[in-house]
Amino acid sequence: MPSKKSAPPAAERHDLIRVHGARQNNLKDVSVEIPKHRLTVFTGVSGSGKSSLVFDTVAAESQRLINETYSAFVQGFMPTLARPEVDVLEGLTTAITVDQQRIGADPRSTVGTATDANPMLRILFSRLGTPHFGPPGAFSFNVASVSASGGLTVERGSDKTKTEKVTFHRTGGMCVRCEGRGTVTDIDLTQLYDDAKSLSEGPFTIPGYTGGGWVVRIISESGFLDPDKPIRAYTKKERHAFLYQEPTKVKVNGINLTYEGLIPKLQKSMLSKDREAMQPHIRAFVDRAVTFAVCPDCDGTRLTEGARASKIKGISIADACSMEIRDLAEWVRGLDEPSMAPLLTALRKSLDSFVEIGLGYLSLDRPAGTLSGGEAQRVKMIRHLGSALTDVTYVFDEPTIGLHPHDIQRMNDLLLRLRDKGNTVLVVEHKPEAIAIADHVVDLGPGAGTAGGTVCFEGTVAGLRASDTVTGRHLDDRAALKDSVRTPTGTLAIRGAAANNLRDVDVDIPRGVLTVVTGVAGSGKSSLVHGSMPADEGVISVDQSPIRGSRRSNPATYTGLLDPIRKAFAKANGVKPALFSANSEGACPTCNGAGVIYSDLGIMAGTSTPCEDCEGKRFDASVLEYHLGGKDISEVLEMPVTEAEAFFASGPAATPAAHKILQRLQDVGLGYLTIGQPLTTLSGGERQRLKLATHMADKGGVYVLDEPTTGLHLADVEQLLGLLDRLVDSGKTVIVIEHHQAVMAHADWIIDLGPGAGHDGGRIVYEGTPAELVKSRATLTGEHLAEYVGA
Repeated sequence: MPSKKSAPPAAERHDLIRVHGARQNNLKDVSVEIPKHRLTVFTGVSGSGKSSLVFDTVAAESQRLINETYSAFVQGFMPTLARPEVDVLEGLTTAITVDQQRIGADPRSTVGTATDANPMLRILFSRLGTPHFGPPGAFSFNVASVSASGGLTVERGSDKTKTEKVTFHRTGGMCVRCEGRGTVTDIDLTQLYDDAKSLSEGPFTIPGYTGGGWVVRIISESGFLDPDKPIRAYTKKERHAFLYQEPTKVKVNGINLTYEGLIPKLQKSMLSKDREAMQPHIRAFVDRAVTFAVCPDCDGTRLTEGARASKIKGISIADACSMEIRDLAEWVRGLDEPSMAPLLTALRKSLDSFVEIGLGYLSLDRPAGTLSGGEAQRVKMIRHLGSALTDVTYVFDEPTIGLHPHDIQRMNDLLLRLRDKGNTVLVVEHKPEAIAIADHVVDLGPGAGTAGGTVCFEGTVAGLRASDTVTGRHLDDRAALKDSVRTPTGTLAIRGAAANNLRDVDVDIPRGVLTVVTGVAGSGKSSLVHGSMPADEGVISVDQSPIRGSRRSNPATYTGLLDPIRKAFAKANGVKPALFSANSEGACPTCNGAGVIYSDLGIMAGTSTPCEDCEGKRFDASVLEYHLGGKDISEVLEMPVTEAEAFFASGPAATPAAHKILQRLQDVGLGYLTIGQPLTTLSGGERQRLKLATHMADKGGVYVLDEPTTGLHLADVEQLLGLLDRLVDSGKTVIVIEHHQAVMAHADWIIDLGPGAGHDGGRIVYEGTPAELVKSRATLTGEHLAEYVGA
C-alpha cells in the first residue's frame, strides 16, 4: 500500500509575507501576499502608495517589533515608532532598509567616517606608521589634542586628605586652524558695509540691518563709536570695537542691552546656520559675503602635521584617504604584516565592496554631504554585501537612481546576489531594466494620491506586460529621436574646469536649447555643471537636496500659495488673514494647529492621536465658519492640486495669484499632491519637482536640473519632457544632468563625459546631437542610447 505523502513541516508553510487591510497614508484596505526568498519589485505611478506599503507598513512594523524585544530601559533611548495602520501582518522577517536619505551633511563627515574604513586605517597607522605618532585617535581629524594639569584630592582613612599633582594629555589629529574641517572661512568686509558712510547714514548692506532697527541703534548708541564719523576714518581701537568687540553690556535709552562686534554677531546669527535652511535673501547675502578657502596649515587634509608625517611605505593617512578607493585597495593588498592580518583582511574586504558596487572612483576624504542620493544609497549597501545574515528582508528605494544604463546591470547582479543568499528583496522601482529581473511584481495605482492606493496587478513581469495597467502599457515605451533640433541662440562658455576629477575641461554649452549632460556615475557631470558654471549667469539650480521643513510645513506654505488663499478668505469675510493660518491666530488652541496630539510615553513608544476638538482640521471652530466659494479653509487645504486649480480658476473663489502657483505645481506633475500634506511625507523626486515649481517664476535664464526623472513613472516622463520643452520655448536655457535615455533622445544637444569614473573620467568624450551619437555609437552612452531607440 503506497504511503501517504507527508505534509510539509509547519515551519515551511510560512513562505509568504501576508499583508491584510493596509490603510497607511493613501492605501485603500490593501491585501497582498509577498513571496519570501524572491525578488519582488513594486511599481506604479509616483504617489500610488508603493512606499506606503513597503516602507511605512512592512519595514516599519518589522522595525517596531524588533525594538519591542529590547528592555524598556533600552527602548527609552531608541526612536519611538507607531504601529502602522494594518489589520494583519504575518510572516515578517528582520527588515534592513536601504533608502536614499542623504548621509548627514556635517562638515566633518566623510565617506571614510560614514563607513568602517577610516577607523580601520587609523588603527593601521597607529601600529605601523613611522615615526610612531600616537594611538588611533591621533590620526582622527575629529579628535582635538587636549592637555590639563591640577591637584587631585585623595581621601585616606577617616580624616586624612592628600593632594596629588596629576597631568593629563591626549594627542588628537585635528588641525588646530580649521578645527578638522579642511577649509577656513573668510568674510569679505566690503560686502557688509560701505566704509565711506557713517553709521547715521545707513552704511550696512546686511539683510535686516536697516536704518531705524534695533540692531543698528545698538551699534550707533553703544558709546563705543561716533555715529557721524565715516567707517574708513575709525582708529584702530574703534575698528576693533566695531568689528570684533566681545559681548559687552550697554545702556541704550535706559534699557540694558548687549553690544557685540559685527563679525561675531554675524557668525552667531547667520553663518552658524545650515545654508539650506536659510531664507533665500539671507542665503544670497552669505554666498556673496563669505568665501571658503583651503586651510593653509593642513592643506585641506584636516590633520595635524604629526599625523601627516607618520607614514607606511611612504604613504601618510592623508595620502591614503585622498586616493581613489580602487587605488587604495591595491595599496592595502600590497601590505604584508602578519601581526595585523585580521585588520588588513577586514579593510581589504570593505574597500573591495566599494569597487564592486561601482563606487571605486570615490575617495575616503570626500565630504559625505556631496554624495548624490544614489551614491549615498550604495554606500549604505556596502555593509550588507558581505554580511553572513540570511533570511533577512532587504528593502530598497529605487537603487538604480544616479546610475548610467551601463551600471544598472551591475546593480541588478547585486540585488540577485542578496536574494540568492536566502534573503527576501523588496524593491521600489520605475526603470524597466530593473523591473525585468523581478521574480514577482506588485503594481499599485491606478492613479496617484487619492486616485491610487489599490493593487492593480500581482504576478510575473510577462504578466505585467500583458496587463492593461498604466505600468504594463508603458513598460515598452521608447522615446524617439527628434526629427529636427533647435538652433542655439548663443553659448555659455566654461573654461579650464578642474573641480574634483575634471581634466582642465573647456566646453561651450549652447543657449536657448535643451542640453543633456550624461556619462557613467562619477564621470564628472555634477562637477562640470554645478562646480564650474560662471557665477554671473543667473543660474537657477534645482537639485534633490532635502527641503528643510517641519511637519507643519506643506506645499501651500512652501510655495507661497497660502498667502493669496489667506488674503482671499480674509477679503471675502471681512476679517484679518492671520485667522486662516494654523500656525498663527487661527490655530486650534488644544493642538496648537498641529491637528494631532503627541503623547510622549517615556520608555514606551510615543503616540499621536487626532485632536478631538478640531478633529484633525487644525483650525479653531470659529475660523471654519468663514467660507470662500462654499468651502472653509480646512476643506481647501484637503484638496489635491488639480481640484484646487479648478476651484481658484473661476467663480466666487477666483484668485489669480493662487491659480498661477497651482498651475505650476500641475505642470511639474504634482497634480495629485494634497496642498496641505506635510512636506516630511514627500519623496526625493517630489521634493525636486516642488522646488522646480517654485523656481519657474524666477527671472534667471539658465535652469540646471539634476536627474529630474528621479521617482518618475514611465508614464510621467512624457509629461516632464513636455515641461522641459515649455521652459525652452519660453526662452530659457535648460541643462539637465540625466541618465534616462528618454531625456537623452529628446535633447537638442548632448555632452557626454567619461570614458570611465574618477581618474578614468573627467574628459568630454562627445559633444553633439543625439542622432549623431546614436549613429556613431562612439561612447558607452551612445551604445545604450542606440539600443534604446532601436537604431
